[in-house]
Amino acid sequence: MIKAEPMLKEGALTGKTILVTGGGTGLGRSMVKYFLELGAQTVIASRKQEVLEQAAEELMQETGGKVLPIACDVRKYTEVEAMLEKSVAHFGQVDVLVNNAAGNFVSPTERLTNKAFDVVTDIVLKGSYNCTLALGKHWIEKQQPAAVLNIVTTYAWTGSGYVVPSACAKAGVLALTRSLASEWAKYGIRSNAIAPGPFPTEGAWTRLFPKQLADQIDPLKRIPVGRFGEHQELANLAAYLVSDYAAFVNGEVITIDGGEWLYGAGEFNSFDQVPQELWDAMEKKMRGKE
Repeated sequence: MIKAEPMLKEGALTGKTILVTGGGTGLGRSMVKYFLELGAQTVIASRKQEVLEQAAEELMQETGGKVLPIACDVRKYTEVEAMLEKSVAHFGQVDVLVNNAAGNFVSPTERLTNKAFDVVTDIVLKGSYNCTLALGKHWIEKQQPAAVLNIVTTYAWTGSGYVVPSACAKAGVLALTRSLASEWAKYGIRSNAIAPGPFPTEGAWTRLFPKQLADQIDPLKRIPVGRFGEHQELANLAAYLVSDYAAFVNGEVITIDGGEWLYGAGEFNSFDQVPQELWDAMEKKMRGKE
């Protein structure tokens, strides 16, 4: 069994302040924890102040780092501006933005209301461009080099049924990443993205794969390496991309999914279910021995 270990050297993020939306739970929290272990100061944001405060207290106890929890609805630009103002007042500056806040659920599209569609696209796409625009304007005005890391999905470029609002929104964030990598690099602002595969979390995992569905559609069967991702593996990649080690990485979207999306894309990949005896029979037939 693979046991992921921290990748970067001690102090690799010392001196950086990193703002992570959705940073109090799930994968966001795992990234924040590793950023702190590497010496960064962090701001975590979501809509629930009590959840953020508890997470901040626990993270500071676990790492000895500094965490500022700020309640913010990223769908509202004025709240994003206020979050930035509080972050700069507290830490002096913000060096990195991680757009991680997301919402999603599995449903046939025709069952969705327009409001349900809005809930997902507003958090994922509008929230990402609100935060990116607010911080980007600030960085450009201050002539401050910075980095943006967006969390997308593999179906941002392939699309996917049953998660259409998320697919639309993540595709927009992917375009945002690549577009600003070209436009804002001249200001010293890098933009990159990560497309994670299955990394089980308590909240999202149970919503996307309820037990009765997981029993019928085993997500492990779609992953060539035969396992789910560990949070530390994603945190390692995120820390690298926001660090100075990745100063020449700009506009890149890195998939970390154990080969899942490529497996699903290959027309004959499911043939790994064919037993050896059937392969023998097929080979004999192709060789004209039957």
